[in-house]
Amino acid sequence: MMRRQVVNFAVMVFALGVLVACGGRQLGSPATDRPEYYNNQNIPSNVETNPANTIWSIFRNNRTESTVLVNRYLWSASLEVLNFLPVQSVDPFTGVIVTGYGTPPGGGRAYRATVLIDDPALDARSLNVALQSRGGPVSAATSRAVEDAILTRARELRIADNRL
Repeated sequence: MMRRQVVNFAVMVFALGVLVACGGRQLGSPATDRPEYYNNQNIPSNVETNPANTIWSIFRNNRTESTVLVNRYLWSASLEVLNFLPVQSVDPFTGVIVTGYGTPPGGGRAYRATVLIDDPALDARSLNVALQSRGGPVSAATSRAVEDAILTRARELRIADNRL
């Protein structure tokens, strides 16, 4: 019987400790004792919870925006290698370059490209190039040759940058 009472008391103390740790208030303080930023209810930005109040706040991700880090060497190399194509849109925050149709020097076929750089690493997996001609998609060899030219130029830019 005594052992059961000790176990019940221990469970009660543990539950009370959990309640105290999860609550934003201390035991015994009235509900009207609030921090100053709770008092003005007319301004919605003033009525927010303090993220340090609960143990669950460490699991919350408060960032709403997401950004993609773009490798600057791949970015510059893409613009340099595809400089014969007219740029339609460029978004350095998402790593997307969209070009219009253009003819390469010494070539007779018009191409357009969409480049996606989705990783900060100077790596082939960070670079995605989609090429298209007026007749449809280009061969895999042509697409691979453009990707190789961009990667080679990016490596050259990085080596030149390290020398400075």
